[in-house]
Amino acid sequence: MASRSLRLLLFGYLGVLSYHRVSGISIETDNKNVKAEEFKEAILSCKHKFSKGMSLRIEWKKIQSQGVSFVYYNGEFTGDLRGRAEMLNTGIRIRNVTRKDSGTYRCEISAKSEEGQRLGEATITLTVLVAPTTPVCEVPSSAMTGTVVELSCKETEGSPPSEYQWYKNGVALLEKTGTGSARAANVTYTMNKKSGTLLFNTVTKNDTGEYFCEASNGIGLSQKCSVKRMQVDDLNVSGIIAAVVFVALVMSLCGLGVFYAQKKGYFTKRPTIDLRVKRQVFCIQQCLRSFMTSKFLRSVMLLHTHSPPHLPNHTCHQYLEIPYLCLHL
Repeated sequence: MASRSLRLLLFGYLGVLSYHRVSGISIETDNKNVKAEEFKEAILSCKHKFSKGMSLRIEWKKIQSQGVSFVYYNGEFTGDLRGRAEMLNTGIRIRNVTRKDSGTYRCEISAKSEEGQRLGEATITLTVLVAPTTPVCEVPSSAMTGTVVELSCKETEGSPPSEYQWYKNGVALLEKTGTGSARAANVTYTMNKKSGTLLFNTVTKNDTGEYFCEASNGIGLSQKCSVKRMQVDDLNVSGIIAAVVFVALVMSLCGLGVFYAQKKGYFTKRPTIDLRVKRQVFCIQQCLRSFMTSKFLRSVMLLHTHSPPHLPNHTCHQYLEIPYLCLHL
């Protein structure tokens, strides 16, 4: 029993020693949520109440989803902040901030005292504000009355996300709330400023006009897309019927033409050169060649004894008078 009591006293004594060896300290910050415009400066403050003579160890870290990384360690900045940041006592100033600098930062300070090591920390969130870029607008060039038409407007660079305002013929369109001026104006559309859509459930000819969209998020200047015209026309039913009838008539005539040509044998394959023509050309060439070389008699013998391949010997007899006629020209 006595040994058990002695053991408890020993544990209690060690607890007291550890309490005095490492204890927490109060760290304060002027702003836990810092917002700064892109390419300007941001100040992350971190304050303590230590006496000036105490030896302090200061570290800054950035907390990200993939882990914790050092920003200021062993008396110098690291990573992306190297050359862009400087110490302000125990806080830091970041010049020319970019959207990549957004995130959660932690200031950690430790000091040695007579009571032992003392630790403290403070967490600060930095949000870099980015102005919107020129939005991309999609406006159909034409539409038929009574159909559903949707116009869209979007940009993805702004932080915080942009809101969108649609204009028709240079005049800002009203949001459809169902009350007040929106009801009096007989609004036929639904405009969503968050998503940037402009929806016509049943578009009419009165909706014809020039449209453009403006994106803004309170940072920098608002941005506009180029003006695009939407033309709304009535559905021409009689014209569609006439076009269908015309196409059907043309197809019928083409079919009759093909049938007639096939019946007449226009599509039948003919030999390129008739066999009779081949015989005539061969005989004439032989006779003229022999005449030009003054070997007429030899050509006559050639024709009687050496007819062209696949030609009977008598086929050239009717052309033997050609050299004779040539001699008497």
